[in-house]
Amino acid sequence: MNKSLVTGDTGFIGLYVVKLLLERGSHVNTTVRSLKNTAKCKPLLDLQAYYPGCLSLFEADLMENGSFRPAMEGCEVVYHIASPFLVPQRIKDGLKDCVEPALQSTQSIFQPANEVESVRRVVLTSSVAAMYSDNADVLEEKDQTLTEACWNETSSISYAPYSYSKTVAEQEAWKMQKVQSRWSLVVVNPGIVLGPSLNPPESVSGSHSMFESIYRGDNRMGCADLSWPPVDVRDVAEAHVRAGENTATSGRYIISGDHTVSLLDMANLVRPVHQKPKVLTCWNMPKLSGAVYRHIKRWTNANVGIPFKVDNSRSRKDLGIVHRSAEEAVQSRYETWRKKQKV
Repeated sequence: MNKSLVTGDTGFIGLYVVKLLLERGSHVNTTVRSLKNTAKCKPLLDLQAYYPGCLSLFEADLMENGSFRPAMEGCEVVYHIASPFLVPQRIKDGLKDCVEPALQSTQSIFQPANEVESVRRVVLTSSVAAMYSDNADVLEEKDQTLTEACWNETSSISYAPYSYSKTVAEQEAWKMQKVQSRWSLVVVNPGIVLGPSLNPPESVSGSHSMFESIYRGDNRMGCADLSWPPVDVRDVAEAHVRAGENTATSGRYIISGDHTVSLLDMANLVRPVHQKPKVLTCWNMPKLSGAVYRHIKRWTNANVGIPFKVDNSRSRKDLGIVHRSAEEAVQSRYETWRKKQKV
């Protein structure tokens, strides 16, 4: 039985990856910061009971050098999904809050990968944020389309620091991979990840707070005309596993739909299944309403009202991913949120 290590396995994407690997007959090593946190570990413990002898739990911390080596021993494939995340409002210092933790997270996995002889492949979860900072950036690309050749060159510690951290973390991963020849690296770059959750309803990712505000009707008087390339979490998980299984895969893979979807589009997609559809917004706010504060004027001008296309052909051709529709991803995300309200 082949063995894999998955980091971030109690997270939105990671839990799906663990489940898929177990369904395919793999032995999976998983990591948590504390085995004493039984509530956090419960989804993994449930899988451990359902697949006896196939799942092992280890304690490890991304901020502690060497803590992942015991979990990595004997593994052929490492799925590095764990990554620090802060909603923009909580970022006070771009370097300390975003960049340094992201680099430490990368080094904590890739350093032992260079030391553990069994490792043959690492699959890294990056993001389309490592490919562009502002929507306007993509309009400067060939055919105004996001591709795997794109790199985020406009973020910095002071401007869009989270996107900058994803960029430097992925670049560090490629740098560390190139100093050796034993293991290969494949990077998965998802868009905004939606879809149903395997986690308990009360543990919903902070990255979904913006969409929860739509479901609640917080912006029923109008929403900003912002858009992202959406993807269903089940497609993201499938892409990870196939990238780990297929030795012919290489490089970066965008995992998302072929165009961006706006907040208003998402409200309209969820309207048919929403229990109180009248709370959903029906229009966009004027662009100027988002630029009244000088410090966000640049961001507003570079993102509001700017959709773009996405080339996801590599994921379809090499990984065989058949992307679920934005409608399915948005509506199933809403169902997860709705269940949370009953807890």
